[in-house]
Amino acid sequence: MFLSPLPEVDLPRPLPPEGVDTRRLRAAAAALTALIALAATGLVAGPAAATAGDDPCALERTSAHHSEGLDTWNSAYPRPVKTLNAVLVFLSFPDSAPLTTPQELTADYFPATSRFFDRASYGKFDLVPHAQRSWLRMPRPSTAYGIQRDWNPAGRSAYLRDALAVADPETDFSAYDIVYFVADPDAPGVDSDATKVVNFDQPMRADGTDIRRAVTVFERHPPDRNVLAHETGHVFDLPDLYHRPSDGKGDWDTYVGDWDVMGSQFGLAPDLFGWHKWKLGWLEPRQVTCVSRTGDTRLTLEPLSAGPRAAGAPFGTGDGTKLAVVRTGPDTAIALEARGASGNDSTTCTQGVLVYRVRGDSSSGGGPVQVLDAHPGSEACYGDSVYPPLADAPVGEGESFTVPGERIRITTENRTPTGAWTVTVTTS
Repeated sequence: MFLSPLPEVDLPRPLPPEGVDTRRLRAAAAALTALIALAATGLVAGPAAATAGDDPCALERTSAHHSEGLDTWNSAYPRPVKTLNAVLVFLSFPDSAPLTTPQELTADYFPATSRFFDRASYGKFDLVPHAQRSWLRMPRPSTAYGIQRDWNPAGRSAYLRDALAVADPETDFSAYDIVYFVADPDAPGVDSDATKVVNFDQPMRADGTDIRRAVTVFERHPPDRNVLAHETGHVFDLPDLYHRPSDGKGDWDTYVGDWDVMGSQFGLAPDLFGWHKWKLGWLEPRQVTCVSRTGDTRLTLEPLSAGPRAAGAPFGTGDGTKLAVVRTGPDTAIALEARGASGNDSTTCTQGVLVYRVRGDSSSGGGPVQVLDAHPGSEACYGDSVYPPLADAPVGEGESFTVPGERIRITTENRTPTGAWTVTVTTS
């Protein structure tokens, strides 16, 4: 059964910067006629699966859409701690002959997106794409659907209904964990700002499996950098971290700047926050330190983007402590992690200990994470950074930073021979 599609709010585009029989097809089409108006709330929460619930610094998951609470896992979403298979379905329209091939569009996104997640997860998650080789023709012109960023509910419903109807005879949806509907980027009615994840308050049913969400891709060719990594993050229950101005004008990147792909696909340091890696199951318990006592706590933080140490290598080359957390309230915490120029962060323009506030009760797009600027009077990387005031946010070597509004002070002492940061957290 298909019910209300619930869209993610999507990233801004900065101005300079497999088979079923006919009976099943009819059943799927009939079910899709129940697709009704868009809702602005989150996907109905599914049953929980245990994660970091025993850690006193693990915020509780709340009813907020894409809550940053991680004491339990919302099993309505696939957890990326294994191999997940994704199908790319390519949709053309009767008003436009495609200028690209499915193979060319596949190369726009893969293997780059799989490599992003392989690095971010330290090899714990493998995203395997299965791209269909031919265009599937939608029954209506591209201009008939009204495709745009804030999409009319009726137009989006019609698009999804038609997309599933044409894909079902060619696609065994039971074989896949993730569905990407990729539209012909050159069709006249296609708008790249409409790229986003659509959730359903009740799952679609096809080929004996539930389809709880689909990624609708309307990107240009070539697409924006890391755009599919961002959208796929929503499939794993990660929130939007940017700030969308109420009038659509102004800066979108004031919350986290360059520091997580869920904030900006153009970020110079787009690796996922350590908090997100903890939430997704990519950090081991021993790699997260909960600072729960008053006084000084001295610790060594390995760079977040450094992978596991190789066999025989000295300890401290990637599998030490990655994240330190100070619980500050029922739904709030302060997190610390070391960010350096490696892995997904290889293009960062500054390095150091990044400090940010996490709110478990804030919804996607509502500021669930806020990077705290250790250098509020300066900025960096103008012309390259998505938000220069936060580009130099990390605490540098030999510096101290007092968290605004909290009795927490972070002091970085030095770097170890392996590149880790020695840090003292003082609470009172």
